Order: sequence, then structure tokens, then C-alpha cells
Amino acid sequence: MSSEIIVNTAPTGFGGSLVDVSGLQVGHFTLNERLTGCTVVLAPGGAVGGVDVRGAAPGTRETDLLDPANLVDQVHAVVLSGGSAFGLDAASGVVRYLSEHDIGFETGHGRVPIVPAAVLFDLPVVRQGDDPQARPGAAAGYAACQAASAATPAAGNVGAGAGASVGKLFGLDRSMKGGIGNASVRVGPWVVGAIVACNAVGDVLDPATGQLLAGARTRDGLGLLDTQGAMLAGERGHRPLPGTNTSIGVVATNAHLTKAQTKRLAMSAHDGLARAIRPAHTPLDGDTLFALATGTETRPVDLMLLTVMAAEATALATVDAIRQAQSVQTTLGLLPAAMDMTPAR
Repeated sequence: MSSEIIVNTAPTGFGGSLVDVSGLQVGHFTLNERLTGCTVVLAPGGAVGGVDVRGAAPGTRETDLLDPANLVDQVHAVVLSGGSAFGLDAASGVVRYLSEHDIGFETGHGRVPIVPAAVLFDLPVVRQGDDPQARPGAAAGYAACQAASAATPAAGNVGAGAGASVGKLFGLDRSMKGGIGNASVRVGPWVVGAIVACNAVGDVLDPATGQLLAGARTRDGLGLLDTQGAMLAGERGHRPLPGTNTSIGVVATNAHLTKAQTKRLAMSAHDGLARAIRPAHTPLDGDTLFALATGTETRPVDLMLLTVMAAEATALATVDAIRQAQSVQTTLGLLPAAMDMTPAR
């Protein structure tokens, strides 16, 4: 095995991504009527699936099916969506798209697409003139499939990250814009890619430097408060309702893994989420990460190595989501982005 290590990520967002894993495609759909949307990861040839739910207030579909003790090994798509529980309907459109293309689990009575999903809460992010009732539904999921390709996915205010925000423990009026981001890591023949929609109640920092990138702002709105530091100092803010936040994503590899090993990959990916989000996995978040293994690289793999790569790719994708986000003027005021709050790098 080569010792070459390549970390494919860049501040411009044109670095690595989930589609560096052969056999996967990614598509976004962003609604015009309101700042929300969905993101679909397609695995037309099937991929071994796993999931790990760490947040205390998740919104999910088909996660029980991914338990290693249960029957079906492979999934054919994963849906990440805004719109809270309403966004779970986007998966119905993905099922229809896959069925039309004869992709799914063979039952002897037709193929049934296996499509797990997770949602985040972006309902408060409304611009002047938006329709507050607009949410990603089946049509949005279908359209995201139509847009899916093996090209590097867009990042920032698109798809499941369109209405994402971060740093909300001291009120939405002091929060900042979140988004969706990409990254990948390659070691020898193995690739691990990640896509993360970051909508955390906590702050986001760059694990490489410890620098806060986005989160709760100071009362004057001009600087970053440091949510964890403020809490440990005894400061308390406006406690959001449980489930009104949540970071969700997919980590994938070209390695050949069992269902139990794929779940381990999802578990390790949460380490990356915790490196980049502070605090993470809170009672107010529904943090959920899926893992996929396409198995196109059949050489024996070091699972320890893959878990390290998964954590790194997830952290990098979370940072990319914040770096690519753009400011939005909402009915609650300006939701600034990290690029507007931090010095140029």
C-alpha cells in the first residue's frame, strides 16, 4: 500500500467530495419559494449502508433497517433534507425515481428501492416574500435525483444546507448562516468522502487551528461569543426547542465492508462532527450520519485506517459547509456568513 495521503478539500469548495468514491452521485434541489431544499446521494449499483444517530432529537426514515442485525444489506440512495419532519416526504420522490429506473431490492415481485433519510429544522429561516409553508416534498426529492451526477457537488446555501444556521443557543437573532459542505481523504487505493449539512445549535470551528468560524454572536452582532465558553462561565441564553437544529450527512468509502463495519464507519465519522462543532450531539440536535461502502476497491482494508479517514473527512466537510455559506437577509434580520465575520485567509 502506498503511504501517500491526499486530503481533497479547499476554501473555494472545489476540492474533494463524496463523489470521489466511485459508484456514487449527488444531486441538490433548492426551493425558490423559501430557503430550504434537499440533497440526494444515489448509489445506483447499491452500497452497503450504516447509520449512527447521536443527537437526542432526530428526524429519520429507515434507520432501523440499517442495523447490522437486520436483513437488507444495501441501500440505493440516502436523502438529506430541510423542512423538519415535512422534509421526510422528499424520500418518496427518490423512491419513485429509482423505481422508474428499475433500481432496488429484488423481492420476486418487483424491485423495492431502499432509501434512508434524515432531516434538519430550518423552518425559521424565511426571507421577505417567502412562503413559510413551502417545504421539500416528493417533487423536490425527484428533482434532486434528476440533478444528480458524479461532478463535485455545489456547497453552501444549496440543497439540505439552503436554510441551515448555526450558533442558536443565544437566540436566532444572534445566529449565523450554516450550509452544506464537501471533502474527501485518500490513502493509497482507499477513498473516504463526506457531505455534511451543518445546522448545529453550537458553534463551528476549524479543528486545525481552533479558530471559531461561525456561531453565536456577541450582543452587538459584530463578533463571535464562543457558546461553550459562555456556558461554562455561567451564561445562559434562549433555549431552543429540541430538534430545531441538527447536522446530518453521509460518509462513504470505496472499500469492501460488511454492514457492521459500515456502521462503525458512521460511528467514527461523528468524531469529526464533534471536532468541528462545539458543543455537538446536544439534547437540542438530531445529529445523524449515514455511511456507505461501494466495495469497488476489494483489497483487504485496515478498518482502523478507514475510521480515522472518516472522522477527518467529516470534520473537513463541516468546515467547508461554513466557509461556503453566504449571508441571507431574513425576516428576523441579517443571518451573516463566516466569510463576513472572519479575516481573509
